[in-house]
Amino acid sequence: MKRVALYPGSFDPMTNGHLSIIHRGLETFDGLIVAIANNTKKQPLFSVEERKEMILSAIGHDPRVEVTSFQGLMVDYARKRGISIVLRGLRAVSDFEYEFQLANMNRKLNPRVDTVFMMTGEDYFYISSQLVREVAMFGGDLEGLVPDPVLHALQRKFADAAAEARARRNEPLPAPSQPPREKEKP
Repeated sequence: MKRVALYPGSFDPMTNGHLSIIHRGLETFDGLIVAIANNTKKQPLFSVEERKEMILSAIGHDPRVEVTSFQGLMVDYARKRGISIVLRGLRAVSDFEYEFQLANMNRKLNPRVDTVFMMTGEDYFYISSQLVREVAMFGGDLEGLVPDPVLHALQRKFADAAAEARARRNEPLPAPSQPPREKEKP
């Protein structure tokens, strides 16, 4: 019987820390369901579909990984999918208290669900999706912090803000990846 774990999160956007947990999770489990939480009360930077595509591109469409989304309680989704193992990543001690509460609440709501914690690698313990969004918004360098598909999506999303930030720092604009369009004549 295959052991499949559910790896839930917002992944808005996915970071190299998330990617590390996925790769290491696949060394422990036969498969992973990466489940994007669709919280209708939050305004995400990327749509669920955009996040799905970025994750699939980052993992190389590995057949052992299913990328999906859910609304509502994660334990209800786990029950519906027949999953009893939840994989969660821990970055720092500050994560532990929240994750400990969440794991115990999930266990109270569904006693068949166990949470397995995996420490994020030392190269990624300081990275969070929120910090990545903020750095991207101000045109900071995200090289090595997020997978390439995410980096490109963030650059597209914040192109104007990044150009303004570079101008404030007196940095040259990057070479365009496509020739500029000619302006239409009036």
